[in-house]
Amino acid sequence: RFAVSVGYWKDPYIQYFVRQAKERKAPEINRGKLACYYARVHGVSYLIQAFLKKTECNCQIVNLGAGMDTLFWRLKDENLLPRKYFEVDFPMIVARKIHNIKSKPPLSKPIMESHSGDSLLIDSHSLDSSRYSLVGADLRFSSDLEEKLKKHNLDTHLPTLLVAECVLVYMTPQQSANLLKWAASTFPVAMFINYEQVNMTDRFGQIMIENLQRRQCNLAGVEVCRSLDSQKERLLLNGWETAHAIDMMKVYSFLPQADVKRIEGLEFLDEKELFEQLMQHYCISWATKDSSNL
Repeated sequence: RFAVSVGYWKDPYIQYFVRQAKERKAPEINRGKLACYYARVHGVSYLIQAFLKKTECNCQIVNLGAGMDTLFWRLKDENLLPRKYFEVDFPMIVARKIHNIKSKPPLSKPIMESHSGDSLLIDSHSLDSSRYSLVGADLRFSSDLEEKLKKHNLDTHLPTLLVAECVLVYMTPQQSANLLKWAASTFPVAMFINYEQVNMTDRFGQIMIENLQRRQCNLAGVEVCRSLDSQKERLLLNGWETAHAIDMMKVYSFLPQADVKRIEGLEFLDEKELFEQLMQHYCISWATKDSSNL
């Protein structure tokens, strides 16, 4: 929300989900973290849009651990909605999101506009329209997840894009392996995008882990975040045919340089070393499974 308010990228919907923070963080945290968010948003969006263009939107997206994400609304504005867009998170998070959607017309109106057929189904822990579904489920139990998604008309024959941003790292390696295996075995044509930590065995990585532990935040799956190779390996070992991984510094270098120059002018920071270290400790990895040579 703060990054959007100072102009890093445009998102007219985040204001309806997240209150504006009152305090400003130290400049190096601001610049480092905000530029990292900027690279994350653009890097993940680039892959999502490539998938949508390749399938001509004749596909579905499953956003795992979606939280207060606004991607559905942004894709609708860009006329890039897939056939169906699913969001999954814990029932408690889903209940909060449903409350926001019901009480804020700029959120509910696009769902109604894209809906066709019978009346929209909504209760405290799920929402189902013809183009958008919000499902309360625990990602650690894939049979329960699959059952709930199918109840909301998941089509396993459609090309499917699964997105997980800072989600797998909170599951044990076995639990995330089960989820990846389920996805690879369920959809004949699919892509999985994962954004999370990497290079966590060095000193900087250890400090990140200690800081999170002090806030009672345990990264149960951090051992898979050893390196870019370990990130790719996990995907290949669990049924995916191709896998790639790049750190966020590399992503940042691929972004349009005129826009990078613009965002670097938003927050002055002469200490670039900290920023680079932070960017080298996050990555985007993606995998594909493609029985129809898409």
